[in-house]
Amino acid sequence: MRTTGTPAFRRTAEIFKSGAKTLPQRYFVSPKVFAEEQEKVFSRQWLLVGHQSQIADAGDYFVQNVIGESLILMRDKRGGIHGFFNVCRHRGTRLKEDQCGHASAIQCPYHSWTYGLDGRLIGAPHMDEVPGFNKADYSLHPVTLGLWEGFIFVNLDNNPRPLEKWFAPFAGKFSHWNMPILRSVKRIEYEVRANWKLMFENYSECYHCPGVHPQLQKISPYDSAENDLSAGPFLGGFMKINQGKSLTMSGNACALGIADSARARDPVLQKKNDYDHEQQHEGTNQVWYYSIFPNMLLSIHPEYVMVHQLWPQTPERTLIVCDWLFHPDAFSRKDFNPKDAIEFWDLTNKQDWHICELSQQGIASHAYKPGPYSSRESIPAAWDEYYVRVMH
Repeated sequence: MRTTGTPAFRRTAEIFKSGAKTLPQRYFVSPKVFAEEQEKVFSRQWLLVGHQSQIADAGDYFVQNVIGESLILMRDKRGGIHGFFNVCRHRGTRLKEDQCGHASAIQCPYHSWTYGLDGRLIGAPHMDEVPGFNKADYSLHPVTLGLWEGFIFVNLDNNPRPLEKWFAPFAGKFSHWNMPILRSVKRIEYEVRANWKLMFENYSECYHCPGVHPQLQKISPYDSAENDLSAGPFLGGFMKINQGKSLTMSGNACALGIADSARARDPVLQKKNDYDHEQQHEGTNQVWYYSIFPNMLLSIHPEYVMVHQLWPQTPERTLIVCDWLFHPDAFSRKDFNPKDAIEFWDLTNKQDWHICELSQQGIASHAYKPGPYSSRESIPAAWDEYYVRVMH
């Protein structure tokens, strides 16, 4: 990973601010706070909704619910990606009921108003009989959309900060990982009975790893974290992977390295099955973890990317969508074994969700009071600090 022009990496304990404490109870249980979050956070921030590989061909689409708004994300005939509110311009009917699919056009199921893949109204039966009616005035309402490293983001704010400026701290940081061309192998959705902030806080530290994640701890030492982003909406850095190992059930690499484009295209190298992490691309004995406020967790491994979307449902319930993405050249290789990584992280995810649910149960008690963060929890403390700033 290129770090030129970026902050230096520092060990977690070195950036700890003494006196930091966990958030008060109301932030985890209050319906009022939850409603404020919908307005101040999720209605105004850039939100991850998917990856461009989900809509690879013209006419491919998927539907995403964003704080009560149903959105259609679709690729047009020229390859462009659009976002529309899932609302017919005639009488407001929901246009698409399924979660994903392929269509040559978008047709309303009620009165057959029909829209092109770019959202233009191209058919409206008998509306030519209405004086002054012009199809050009009734395109689908667009939603502000942007792409970053192949990931699709939307923003419901009327005048959002441009996505490029928002992601400025990450400019060029991940370019050699080829994330725009990666393809998803598996998606798992988790219903977690805990407040969404607990998952962010949990993701941001490995103080809990020896007790909660014994399998992870054997491969990636819990005290090896170094962070280059330690304040603001983007937080994280890397943790070490033991030499020659990978974060899989077997401990071995499960696919072609996502950054190793030379290996992907060299027939001689493709015949080799060795995955000596010290001989491959820079950073392959490390896993990179970054939280991107307010709903993305990005985990970049040597041979795959795991990404989580967090969608708060209630103060005490969160939908988490997890995708595993691999280099397209890996799919045809004999050594491609994505299940090895998926099973490892499905187990680890469930361990995290369970401990977060236990935290939620305890925080709901009258006995709960904010407790002190340890020096190994500087990143969750920084996340809390930014969250409170956004809320106030």
